[in-house]
Amino acid sequence: MKNGVELLVRLTPHASKDEIGSVETAADGRQHLAARVRALPDKGKANASLERLVAEWLGRPRSTVRISAGATQRLKTLRIEGNPEVIAAAIRRLSG
Repeated sequence: MKNGVELLVRLTPHASKDEIGSVETAADGRQHLAARVRALPDKGKANASLERLVAEWLGRPRSTVRISAGATQRLKTLRIEGNPEVIAAAIRRLSG
């Protein structure tokens, strides 16, 4: 991406706490970040919580993170606007 990155995230709503987990591999071989939010998957509440959580986790403004695909699925694609090298380095550093 020219001005940002796309990040695959598997979301578990209605969790006991909001948290970013580890990098996992799906059955199809794609890697994604696991995330949990307390919000229910009702009227976009879980998606909004995920966007907020990822923005805070990366230290980015909330307005730079949005779901670009998979809004009604567990596996979502998030678009994070900004310098791709800086964002990718932060994701690698924070996801361990």
